[in-house]
Amino acid sequence: MSEQREPRHESLLLRLLWMVVFFFVWQLAELLLAGVVLAQLVCRLVQGAPSGPLLGFGDSLSQYLAQIGRFGTFNTERKPWPFADWPLPRTPDGEAPAAETRP
Repeated sequence: MSEQREPRHESLLLRLLWMVVFFFVWQLAELLLAGVVLAQLVCRLVQGAPSGPLLGFGDSLSQYLAQIGRFGTFNTERKPWPFADWPLPRTPDGEAPAAETRP
């Protein structure tokens, strides 16, 4: 009976290790997202519209944070990036991005 419980216990310990790693990744990604929010605010104030590339990156990053949250709360067994693909940005449903100007 203890032989059956050991692999499950070992699996839980491995998951706990990954949860700790992703906790620190979450902290870094959260700071990065705050930077994107501030950069978008500056773009909106200066250009009158948000930056297109930052819209896409911000959406992908927020989806990544959601994936970490789902893994950490046992809603999924699938580990986030780099074990899965990086989330693709969705089409924005807010303001249109600023038009790109080329020199």
